[in-house]
Amino acid sequence: MADDEADGGTGHGAVDGAEGRVGDGAGDGVLRLGGRSFGPGEFAVMAILNRTPDSFFDGGATYATEAALEAIDRAVADGADVVDVGGVKAGYGEHVSETEELRRTVDFVAEVRARHPELIISVDTYRSGVARRVGEAGANLINDTWSGSDPELAGAAAEVGAGLVCSHVGGLAPRTDPHRMAYDDVVADVIRTTTALAERAVAAGVRRDAIVIDPTHDFGKNTWHSLEVTRRVDELAATGWPVLVAPSNKDFLGESLDLPSGRRGPATMAAVSVMAWLGARVFRVHDVAGIRQALDLIAVLQRTKQPAYTRRSLV
Repeated sequence: MADDEADGGTGHGAVDGAEGRVGDGAGDGVLRLGGRSFGPGEFAVMAILNRTPDSFFDGGATYATEAALEAIDRAVADGADVVDVGGVKAGYGEHVSETEELRRTVDFVAEVRARHPELIISVDTYRSGVARRVGEAGANLINDTWSGSDPELAGAAAEVGAGLVCSHVGGLAPRTDPHRMAYDDVVADVIRTTTALAERAVAAGVRRDAIVIDPTHDFGKNTWHSLEVTRRVDELAATGWPVLVAPSNKDFLGESLDLPSGRRGPATMAAVSVMAWLGARVFRVHDVAGIRQALDLIAVLQRTKQPAYTRRSLV
């Protein structure tokens, strides 16, 4: 079912200003974060690390500092290229002040930077004040999952030399769950919004090759919308901007297959695999080892990576 059949309506949340030019995006197509580079056909795994006591998935398992550091060590060993640290639960819940978010993230980012000098560190925040402080502490990427709600965020990322994730939430305020969202064409709205934010970030001083766009599954979307975005990720990739996707254990998978959050791993793997084949480049996930293996096989199938060895029927 097309999203207009599911919801109808006229659409929400398009950002006024620059339109994305198909095929333009990040210039040479290489994403550069920290000391790492990811060219077209190369996949980056982003491990989720919640410094929150109320995460929807882990329930606060990595809220304590030592548990969080151990989780990062495991993620790196399992093949994570990026770790995404969040100090505020994405959905509605108890208010978290900027002071508290800083307490949960800044010193932790500095510790992770000292512990893993080559790791790309991302911080999931919509606040420019937090972006500046975590950038100074060593973060390479600001993951703004709330679509530029703070107009100073892109400038803050530029000040500290960090990259930026430009997302789509249909015009919702931070930590707001969607209710009867409607779009004429959700994918067109995603492209219009994220590419405009990306160009705005470039104008604010963020490096073009350090920007990714994110359709932001479930944020400002019902299940029909998230499914439509999943099957049409190739249209986002065609803009030339590297595409980040974060389907891991989300509600659209649970509603599609009638599964609780703890049993959505295989569905997450399927969604990631489809979107990787369609051109997504960065994958924000809980199961680093499993997703790393799936993406490595996709790279072999797409001939951007060689098999580890080929002895069968040859020796």
